[in-house]
Order: sequence, then structure tokens, then C-alpha cells
Amino acid sequence: MVAFDLGLSVGADGIELDVHLSRDGRVVVIHDATLDRSTDARGPVSDRSAEELGAVNATPRFGIDLEWPWAGAVAGVPTLDQILARYPTTPVIVEMKGERPELGPAVVAAVRAAGASARVCLGSFSTAVLDAARAAGADMATSASASEGLRALKRSWLWLPPPATRAYQAFQVPQRSGRTRVVSRRFIRSVQRGGCAIQVWTVNEEADMVRLLDWGVDGLITDRPDVAVRVRDDWVARRRGAA
Repeated sequence: MVAFDLGLSVGADGIELDVHLSRDGRVVVIHDATLDRSTDARGPVSDRSAEELGAVNATPRFGIDLEWPWAGAVAGVPTLDQILARYPTTPVIVEMKGERPELGPAVVAAVRAAGASARVCLGSFSTAVLDAARAAGADMATSASASEGLRALKRSWLWLPPPATRAYQAFQVPQRSGRTRVVSRRFIRSVQRGGCAIQVWTVNEEADMVRLLDWGVDGLITDRPDVAVRVRDDWVARRRGAA
């Protein structure tokens, strides 16, 4: 929550977050399946209740690799409910971690309870979790799964858009996956011609940000909102000046 406050305070347009289930079935916001790397506690997230997770120190370090000690405000692991309530108008991308299908319906329920269905997009590397979320929340936007993204990428090589009949409305993708180049001008145009948005992760270098904006991506997912906001604002100003 401290990181979201800071990112939004410098001008970020939205937030991307990762979720797991607590022991008592609450949706909690944390990247890893364990507490070891990013908090002062140890063990699986799923072994503790949401209340217990909220009491750990989830702010001992900061930085892209958590390489710096943090001396500012202290906060625990929040629930998705708390995040959606704290930022009532902010667009949110929710990545559902792990392979537990029950996470999908739990996330859908939390988003609906917050009245946030119109500003949330759900995604997951797990087909089972994503399918469960889609079944529970057919009215909610989801991103393409890995297999759906690969199919769309191959179609773009033939200058074809994503299939007209599909379950997703957006792509959150890396610039490359192994040896495969994912994001190109052609792929962006193909995705957008099919009516989908494309947001690229994790973009931390200024040159990459400028290039992707020039290519027409819909969003940059970054660990450096301070840099990305400046690059975005400069890019928009140049476009307006050119017009």
C-alpha cells in the first residue's frame, strides 16, 4: 500500500498487483507465495489469516530487487478489499498467482463487492485460475492467457487480429519471452485492430518507454513510475507540439 501511494502520488494512471489467498480465504495483495523475501515474517502466505498478514511488516525494504532498507511508513500485507477501497477510482490490473482455482471466484467476489468491476482487469499465468475467474465473472475484463497470447502473436505474423470470438479484452505481455520477440509494431497494431488493449511489462528503461509509446502501446507497467510519468508527460507534450 505504501508503494501504491507513492506511485500514484507521482502521477501513475493505475496500479498492477498480485494476489494470493490467505488461510481464511481472503484475497491478499502480495507478489510471492511466501513471506520470506518481502516481509519480516517467514512461511507461506496461505498459512496465515488475513488479519495475521496485515500485522506483519511488509515494508522492510524497497527497490526493484528490494535492495534498500526502508525507513518510511510501515504497513502490512493488505487485502484486495482494502486496496480497492483506498483507491476508489483507480484502474487496477489484478494478477492471480498460483494454481488454486478457488482464487478466481474469490477475486471476482471482492471486485464486485467493491463496485469496481468496470475498472479492474483480471489475469493469470494459470489457465485453471483464469477459467474459474471468467466463469464467475463473465462481465469482467480479463487479459489473454499465455496460450491465447501465443495464438494472437502467431496470427499477427500473418497480419491477422486476435480471434473475433474470445474471452479476453486485453494483453499484458513482456517485450520478449525467451528468444521470442513478443512486442512489435505489427503485434500492437494487430491487437488494437481486434479491439484489445496492450500493456507491456516490466518497462524500467527510459529508451524502452519512449519506443513503446511511439509504437502505440496502451500502457507501461513499470517499477519506476517516477521515470515513466516524466517520459509519458514529455512524450505527450511533444505530440501536442507536433500537432
